Amino acid sequence: MNPPKFFAELKRRNVYKVAVAYVVVAWLLIQAASILFPTYEAPAWVMKVFVAVIALGFPIALVFSWAFEITPEGIKREEDVSPNESITHHTGRKIVGITIAVAVLAAGLFVFQFLRPHLTSRGVRSATADALLEKSVAVLAFDNMSDDKGSEYFSDGISEELLTVLQKIPGLRVAARTSAFSFKGKSATAQEIGQKLGVANLVEGSVRKAGQTVRIAARLTKTTSGDEIWSENYTRNLKDVFAVQTELAQTIVEQLRGQLTGGVANPTTKAEIQAEVRAAAKGGTKNVEAHESYLQGRFFLNRHSEKETDQARAAFERAVQLDPKFALAWAGLAQTHIWDCNYATEGGQESFNAHLTAAREAVQRALSLEPDLPVALLAQAIIETNFDYNWKGASETLRKALALAPQDPGLLMEAGYLAQSRGEIPQALDLFRAGVALDPVNAQARAFLANGLSVAGKQAESRAEYARVVELNPLAPNSHAAMGLTYLPEGKFEEAATAAQKDAADWARLLTMTCARWGQKRVPESDAALAELIESASETGAYQIAEVYGYRDDKDQAFEWLERAYRQRDAGLAALRADLLLKNLYDDPRWDAFLSKVGLADAQLK
Repeated sequence: MNPPKFFAELKRRNVYKVAVAYVVVAWLLIQAASILFPTYEAPAWVMKVFVAVIALGFPIALVFSWAFEITPEGIKREEDVSPNESITHHTGRKIVGITIAVAVLAAGLFVFQFLRPHLTSRGVRSATADALLEKSVAVLAFDNMSDDKGSEYFSDGISEELLTVLQKIPGLRVAARTSAFSFKGKSATAQEIGQKLGVANLVEGSVRKAGQTVRIAARLTKTTSGDEIWSENYTRNLKDVFAVQTELAQTIVEQLRGQLTGGVANPTTKAEIQAEVRAAAKGGTKNVEAHESYLQGRFFLNRHSEKETDQARAAFERAVQLDPKFALAWAGLAQTHIWDCNYATEGGQESFNAHLTAAREAVQRALSLEPDLPVALLAQAIIETNFDYNWKGASETLRKALALAPQDPGLLMEAGYLAQSRGEIPQALDLFRAGVALDPVNAQARAFLANGLSVAGKQAESRAEYARVVELNPLAPNSHAAMGLTYLPEGKFEEAATAAQKDAADWARLLTMTCARWGQKRVPESDAALAELIESASETGAYQIAEVYGYRDDKDQAFEWLERAYRQRDAGLAALRADLLLKNLYDDPRWDAFLSKVGLADAQLK
């Protein structure tokens, strides 16, 4: 056989063109089938058979185009057509034209199939998003109109308690406290606040307290237009403030649901709302003085400083003395002790142990009074994660708490941190992002997300998030220094040191500085920073010292300080599996043994 002559004959008989045309037509048919078969609920095997038949038809079409020719008289065998009667040239041009037309049609169908799910899902998402937005609300800090400006804790507390109740109502999306209260004292419009917080409605108001009389004014406003939906004034005896808060919450829920149903709630719906609000308001007190002390405690605790945490603790202690069955106050007291366990450096190990014991006792008192109190469950989960290394217990506690308060950013952050501790990085990022979505101007929420992004190897994204943390709170501990740590995997040691210098927390600054200088081979400077870290934080920062030695690849010292951190119940150990500074230890036999000791080995987490 003469190959050149054979290929020339293939071309003359339009075999190539038939092959291309067949493929294009098959492409069109398969696309059409992928739309029509599901429409008529055809079984999955039908599509498989259809594709198989088309594939089998391909060689048959090629053989047919070789053996037969289309003539004006019909289809004839190739050998029966004389050369002067052959019209393969004209047939070839027709095949090309048909192929182009079919290809254009197939391409259009392909584009339609590609865009259809996006357009459909966008429409569904848009409708769903609109419905969700209508049920979204932010409770702004109520203005303190009292003559005593020291009563700010009372106006803040009234609005915070209302916000907390609304967060637990099914179907409502409520902006978190930190974000909502960030507009306190600012002259932002309803539209600006709505855009920033992503809510359709605002609850605003004022509180005037004079002796035993309290006057509360509240209104519900549309953020898109600034129009007032509802407003009411309440003037009551101080002892009746609890009833006012309940009535406020019920009315707001009724109004928001009424917007979606086109009218006021019916009696059945009202009864359901009342039941939901009562369930959401568990753990409180009827003691006016205890309630005031509790509001003072919340006010100081939200300031997040060591001095004001001490003031918060004193207020919560007064509250539980006045009403020993005040579960929320016991939970608040536990939070103050946990804060000191996590952040305080004064008093060393002895002070830490005392605070941890007190935190455990307060949590148990709160949960014995109200087993389904989310804020107490959060405190318990933090103890289980940071100090007991009880990962399964913490997971169960958070599962229960999130079922009760799925919109609580604190719970979402802690659940994300637990997932990160277990090495479940994608899940952790999802939870951190959910927390930030609910509380976009919460520096702590963004710090959790920034750390998670760094652990996931997304250093540039992490730095962008840390920049937002610094913008929201320039004095946030371990914000500048943690940003500095994101430069280390990229070998940008001077950038790391420069960022760390601005940090408000000495331990964080020294950790990043000693690693950065080590990376630059400026050993004396690194040693000096490490010596200062050991001198100032050996009882409260053993884990950070272990990180330094791990980064230096000094494995013996690293494991020695990890063991010390374990003995001291160091909260840093929760970061063990995801810690980039400790990766030099992974190939040491002691690493797996230590993971098992802390309960973080793979087999233990299943």
